[in-house]
Amino acid sequence: MTKHQSKISAPRGAHDDGKYPTVLAQSAAMEAGQASSSEQVELCIARIDDPMGEGIRTFTTVWREQARDVAAAQDTLLRSGYRASPIAGIPVSIKDLLDVKGEVTRAGALALDDMPVAACDAPVVSRLRSSGVVLIGRTNMTPFAFSVVGLNSHFGTPGNPWDRDRIPGGSSSGAAVSVADGMVAAAIGSDTVGSIRVPAALCGVVGFKPTQRTVPLSGAVPLSPTLDSIGPLARSVADCAAIHAVISGEAAVPLDMVGVRGLTFGVPREIVLDDLDIEVGRAFERACARISEAGARIEQVSFKALREVDALNGNRVIQLAEAYAWHRELLERRGADYDPHISARVRSGAQILAADYLSMLSHRRRLMREFDAATSGFDALLLPTTSMIAPTFDECMAAEDAVRTKLLRNTGPFNFLDCCSISLPVHRPGEAPVGLMVAGHRDGDWQLLKVANAIESIIAGA
Repeated sequence: MTKHQSKISAPRGAHDDGKYPTVLAQSAAMEAGQASSSEQVELCIARIDDPMGEGIRTFTTVWREQARDVAAAQDTLLRSGYRASPIAGIPVSIKDLLDVKGEVTRAGALALDDMPVAACDAPVVSRLRSSGVVLIGRTNMTPFAFSVVGLNSHFGTPGNPWDRDRIPGGSSSGAAVSVADGMVAAAIGSDTVGSIRVPAALCGVVGFKPTQRTVPLSGAVPLSPTLDSIGPLARSVADCAAIHAVISGEAAVPLDMVGVRGLTFGVPREIVLDDLDIEVGRAFERACARISEAGARIEQVSFKALREVDALNGNRVIQLAEAYAWHRELLERRGADYDPHISARVRSGAQILAADYLSMLSHRRRLMREFDAATSGFDALLLPTTSMIAPTFDECMAAEDAVRTKLLRNTGPFNFLDCCSISLPVHRPGEAPVGLMVAGHRDGDWQLLKVANAIESIIAGA
């Protein structure tokens, strides 16, 4: 390693400094009559509208009056003894690529501003509304979700909450900042090669990428339908689990695992520990030491599939081929309104042969089977979410391709292999945010959330 409906308990998150309450803390306070949805929403709106804050760059749309109306309605229902779900009344943001009935979905881009308004809500949005959450607004993102650094030349880029001169990560940049800055309690993002977990790690919040298609993708502007996932960002694992239950339509599973004693974790030897920033290496080693001291077994293991995924560069082939197929007609009509860096990358997908694309899908299916078998003896894998802390905007602009490659190196393989994974804050207070990625088995989302919840309590303040 080198450089640089019952009452709900309200656990603190892995790096919850108490500055902003978690989803479950807000929920418990509302049930106890100690807070109201309207009060929480007003606090969020005030932070968004703070002229000294990042709200103007974090949100592309804010539904102030709608949010106030929904919050008031939820308060009335709660006073009458009814809650639609354990997260009813909680302020939540959604990424700008999700359809909202009656609005144009821009996906952080100018080129979609003349599209028809959405005829209906995306299923994710509809499920959130039915649960009683208060939708605050749409969060900013890299145009078309096409970069992990989080830059948006059209609507601006929010500064990292730890250091405003540093990037927030992307493409769910606004989602991560909206949670970290207390503008919402939770956010909905999307992840194709790391776009939930990377900004979560760089901004110091929790970000969960579920198994692909666990959450419906319809009504969302796609980047790569094969690799895309929709998931939550929040201040704790339990918060992410509560939101995931709603957007997946699955019954919530109690996160009742007590400790990690007797569990076995694998740390991949391949690639993921190479060239770590000093801050990342130290934080990862501290976290592993804590987990080991708590009674878990940690083994460094070689995984042939990870080496092959890296060599194949399969995410690029699949992502670019599928992105070009979706963007081709729009590029012809509105290409001048694309960010030139993004349009160049999208157009490169035209050079990918159908035979190469289909071959890569075949490789993916094989490697998924091999990786499932190779990891069957582990409860989860542990690795740094990113190899670096958030770079400054200047550092990013000087070497964006290199920064992008480093940020995606550890997260991307788990999209290709379709493993659920979650990033947990593992830095100490006052330090640069660092994420610990806990990767689970395909379709083992709830078991991963149980394991991550147990780890979270161990690494707090590590």
